[in-house]
Amino acid sequence: MRTLATGLLLASACLTGALAQAQPKIGVLMLHGKSPGSNNDPNMGRLKPVLESAGMLVLFPDMPWSRGRYLDGSWDGAMAEIAAHVKTLRSQGATAIVIAGHSMGSPAAMGFAARGGDVQALVLLAPGHVPARYYAFQQNTAVRESVDEARKLVAAGKGDSRERFYDINQGKQQAVVTSAKDYLSYFDPASEADMGVSAPRIPAATPVLTVVGDEDGISKYARAYFVDKLPANPKSQYLEVKANHLSTPVVAGEAVVQWIKAAVH
Repeated sequence: MRTLATGLLLASACLTGALAQAQPKIGVLMLHGKSPGSNNDPNMGRLKPVLESAGMLVLFPDMPWSRGRYLDGSWDGAMAEIAAHVKTLRSQGATAIVIAGHSMGSPAAMGFAARGGDVQALVLLAPGHVPARYYAFQQNTAVRESVDEARKLVAAGKGDSRERFYDINQGKQQAVVTSAKDYLSYFDPASEADMGVSAPRIPAATPVLTVVGDEDGISKYARAYFVDKLPANPKSQYLEVKANHLSTPVVAGEAVVQWIKAAVH
C-alpha cells in the first residue's frame, strides 16, 4: 500500500509539473503615453501590480516619447527599444509576449507587431496619437504646418536639421525639438506611427484588445479610423468602458487580465 501511495504521489507531482509547464509564462511590456506621460504615470502605472498579481512578468520602461525624452530619436529607434525590452522579458522566462500600450503606446505596440516583431497579443488602452487626423482637421493647423515644414527640409537635404516643431496632445499644443526626419517618422500621416496605416499590417494571428473610454474623444471614431482595419481574429475584442483618456488603464485592469489569459495560451 505504501508503495502504491508513493507511486500515486509521484504521478500526481509529474502531472502537476506537466500542467504547469503547459501554461505559458506571460510577459507584458507596458508602454506609456507621450509627454507629459512617462513610466511614472500613476494611471498606467496602477495596471502593473494588477498584471503582476495575476502571475505575469511585467516591464514598464521609459520610452523615447516620455516627458524626459520627448522626442528622442526616430520611430525606428523606438521599435528597436521595444525589441530589446521584449528580449529582456524572454530572458526572464516569458514564453508569450503581450504589449500593452496607453495612448501613444498603442500605435507603438501596433507598429512593432506590424513589423513582425516578437509579440503574441496587443492591448490598446485609450489609443492616441493620430497623425492623419492631426493633419486633416483645421484645429490642428500647427501640426499640419510642422509636417509641411519637415517635408520641405527633408526634400532640401536638411532632414537632420534639428528644429522646433509642434504636437497636440489631448487638445494641448506642445513644442517638439527634433530633426525633420525623426519628426516625420512620428507625425507623417503616411508613417507607421499612424494607427490607420499599421492596423491592416498586423498579422492575422495576433489578437488585439482595444479599450476606449466613453469620455475619450477617440470613442467617436476609433472603429472607422483603425479598429475595423485590423485583420479578423476571433479573439480580438473592442471594449468601451466608463472612463476618460487617463483613467482607462485603471478602470479596465481586471478586464485586461481576463482577456490576456483567454487570448494567450
